[in-house]
Amino acid sequence: MPDIPVSDVDLFADDARVDPYPIYRTLRDLGPVVEMRRHGHYALSRYADVRAALMDWKTFSSAKSVFVDPTMNAQLEGITLCSDPPDHTMMRSVLGRPLRPDRMREITPTIEEEADRIVSALVEKGRFDAATELAEHLPLAVVSKLVGLGEGHRQKMLEWAAAIWDVQGPANDRFHAAMPQVEEFLGFAQHEAVPGNIDPDGWAAHLYQAADRGEMPREKCPVMMLDYVTPSLDTTILGITATIALFAAHPDQWAMLRADRSLIPHAINEALRVETSVPQFTRVLTEDHEIDGVALPAGSRVALLYGSANRDERKYPDPDRFDITRKPSDHLAFGRGEHVCVGMHLARLEMSTLLGRLADRVERFEVVDSAPLLNNGLRGLARLEVTVS
Repeated sequence: MPDIPVSDVDLFADDARVDPYPIYRTLRDLGPVVEMRRHGHYALSRYADVRAALMDWKTFSSAKSVFVDPTMNAQLEGITLCSDPPDHTMMRSVLGRPLRPDRMREITPTIEEEADRIVSALVEKGRFDAATELAEHLPLAVVSKLVGLGEGHRQKMLEWAAAIWDVQGPANDRFHAAMPQVEEFLGFAQHEAVPGNIDPDGWAAHLYQAADRGEMPREKCPVMMLDYVTPSLDTTILGITATIALFAAHPDQWAMLRADRSLIPHAINEALRVETSVPQFTRVLTEDHEIDGVALPAGSRVALLYGSANRDERKYPDPDRFDITRKPSDHLAFGRGEHVCVGMHLARLEMSTLLGRLADRVERFEVVDSAPLLNNGLRGLARLEVTVS
């Protein structure tokens, strides 16, 4: 058996959060499996290996949690993200009901109306922050209302979601700074976001209604709110922001999309491939397992590097190039298999609607200023100041 290469790189350091792609290429070149000595786990960085792991939940288990810090992993065992079938299937079937394609058709007019309103207002201004003024609008104006935690908690949801993503990483400074917000959210979910205090027609109330029907244990309801708060906000916001940044850097691609709106779904896939908002999750091996001839023992924690897999030159020719005619519907930004993103239809609806409205009104984006997001579980831009013409 070949020796497993070792890396001392910290994928959670500031420079790696800003630009991980040279590091990813180095890891892919080192071998199919790399020991990440700093954080005590292994990593898969190549597309084929990451995809195969995502499709094999029995071997690559989520039941011991999917984060990095051992203490946090122990605390989160049993939530939807950190479970395997049959428990995962039970929770996901309840969670996914408001997010099915047929339910997306019901909310499409609302999404379109809000997209029209915000795009018209921002284009009239001529200069705006695409991250906060554009990308945050639909998740906060529409999605937070659908979750139904109450008007006063909309901005809090953003803060809570960012903090929850921060504790996905190792116990670094960002992790410790986020803990009070995470504890605040968990306390809110446990004691305040309960029937009588929340919108009876909202997604959060729907969890309790399912529990009352005996479809799931009632004690799961508070932590399952994590699944509506975290994926429905930051990932979509970062995806929209990254898409605008890519089109600003590639005006030829924007001109192509404006001329052919059928390219919008492919443009979304390509943007998510090139700039993956959630760079990794971990899994734990349930048995001894070989990956491309490399043996790992049962109990090994393995990071699946989605951000690297989506730029693997073994899978995508010239992978760093943004090309909306590529049609990479097999990208891994939404995951794959049992844990494929439950909110991906909503994310696509929001992104496609905004792109369509922008294509009606904007000939070109110019970036004036930008700032990276520094977060342990997410990657993207916290600020993207643009002018439009």
